[in-house]
Amino acid sequence: MIEKLHQRLVALAQEHGIVKGRKMRVDTTVVETNIHYPTDSSLLGDGARVLTRTMKKIEKQAGKLKRKVRDRTRSVSKRVIAIATASRYKGEAGELKRKKEYRSLLRLTRQILNDSKRVIEEVERRRKPCLRTLREGLATMAGRVRQVVKQAKARIFDGVTQLPGKIVSLFEPHSEIIRKGKASKPTEFGKLVQLAEAENQIVTHYDVFDHRPSDRELLTEAVAEQSRRLGRVPQLVTADAGYYAQSHERAIGEMGVKWVAVPNRNTRSPERKKKEKNRWFKKAQAWRTGCEGRISVLKRRHGLRRCLYRGVEGMKRWVGLGVLADNLINIGKALAVART
Repeated sequence: MIEKLHQRLVALAQEHGIVKGRKMRVDTTVVETNIHYPTDSSLLGDGARVLTRTMKKIEKQAGKLKRKVRDRTRSVSKRVIAIATASRYKGEAGELKRKKEYRSLLRLTRQILNDSKRVIEEVERRRKPCLRTLREGLATMAGRVRQVVKQAKARIFDGVTQLPGKIVSLFEPHSEIIRKGKASKPTEFGKLVQLAEAENQIVTHYDVFDHRPSDRELLTEAVAEQSRRLGRVPQLVTADAGYYAQSHERAIGEMGVKWVAVPNRNTRSPERKKKEKNRWFKKAQAWRTGCEGRISVLKRRHGLRRCLYRGVEGMKRWVGLGVLADNLINIGKALAVART
């Protein structure tokens, strides 16, 4: 729905001559999910709390279970605090204490997981709709907590940090670990978003990627998408060095793009260096920097710094609403200038 509204708005801007599609600049950013900074201990603490709370609800709705649900959250909280305290101490003694506390925390978490398995099996045959919903939620959360146990054990005791299926939030499991080389925030947790702009700072289209691709894979499809929406191939396309790939530069040239201003930082070719010193190339790169300003405005004015909706679809709605609002403002400004 939001995507269709955005397409109609861009078409309206084109009808009024605000967007002509002769130029295009593209960049990516990260929209963070609404989660706390993830650590293995905090994720295990979250899991223990949610599993216990859900089992207590099932016990209340069911009337009685064969075995009373035991509340271990206080013990888990003590272990989480002890791990945080142990992390302040450097050296071998601090590391040994931290591993000891992690063993206790993992043991408590496994006990809670065993309880959840028993509760799921016990209420599986009961026909109450409320129990079915709670059981499904408990099973989903238990699966996520098992993954956290697996990744915590691998990192703390085996030193393995790159584990398949790694999650950084039990509540927003789609969140990805993204590093874009920022000094102020080297690691971000969310989704990669691409924005393509034309004249008058109008965002012609945006993408929220389910799984983070490399920037250098995106340029050709971004040009093709703008061409489909505006009915013409842009004459000038510019992006930062992360987008550079010789194959994509050749592909968009074959599509009809006359000027491609994407710097190649690793080139040793005198011809390439001479091309990047041309006046049109430098002018295009100067225009490209406005994309960074547009991203900054979207984050400060329209909330794209952090998504407050839940799930992948919530992320797409949040980004779409921010882009839609920003385009409305810029179209209004352009129409006001045209009338004066």
